[in-house]
Amino acid sequence: MFYTLCYWFLCFMLYSFIGYLTEITCCSINNKKLVMNRGFCLGPYLPIYGFSCVIMNLFLAKYNHDLITLFVMSAFVCTVMEYMTSLILEKIFHARWWDYTEKKFNLSGRVCLENSCLFGLGGVVIVRVIHPFVEGIIKSLPLKALFIIAIVLFVIFLVDVIITITTMCQVKIASMKFTAKDATEEISKKVRSEIIKNKALMLHMLNAFPKIELSNRDPLGRIKKYLAKQREEYKKKKEKSRRKK
Repeated sequence: MFYTLCYWFLCFMLYSFIGYLTEITCCSINNKKLVMNRGFCLGPYLPIYGFSCVIMNLFLAKYNHDLITLFVMSAFVCTVMEYMTSLILEKIFHARWWDYTEKKFNLSGRVCLENSCLFGLGGVVIVRVIHPFVEGIIKSLPLKALFIIAIVLFVIFLVDVIITITTMCQVKIASMKFTAKDATEEISKKVRSEIIKNKALMLHMLNAFPKIELSNRDPLGRIKKYLAKQREEYKKKKEKSRRKK
């Protein structure tokens, strides 16, 4: 059971990364400039692609020899995933992440026929060509290595999701006005900039481990020195705000 979970999680992460590369490549070509911030998360992966690919490989592999059915079912699965993701994100954060209203045969601007067809083709390629290759790589890993890699990636992914969602709530996306209908890049840039500016996590780390001793000659020592400085600045600002009140 644990092996199966680790196996499919690694598949999820690989397909999420492949989806990220595909997304930034297509967007960069369409915009004629390098576009990097296309993900909900901070890392180079798009969970919607990972989930869709895992679902297709789990439930559509039985249609491997029926190209038409595999195409239709893949298009259906991915279209539903895209629509639900758009709806959920908009309901939670009151911001439209992408908009296809300018494309023909769209549904509420959340999905469109063009993308559905591309999803169908992608599903055929993934199930018939890419997954056997991915499966071979993962199954060739020693059992211990597979477990370690899966656990490490899961921790990284979980922390990423928690930080991203927390920061998105803090920046109050609902009150922001975006200039583009497809606001993914704008939202991602805003979240990343807020995380860089927000020192709360670093200050929490320093307060949680006040007796930590690190050499100032190594990178960790410099980090501690920086965090101590930020804590002092934070205290001074807090004291000034109290005096004003």
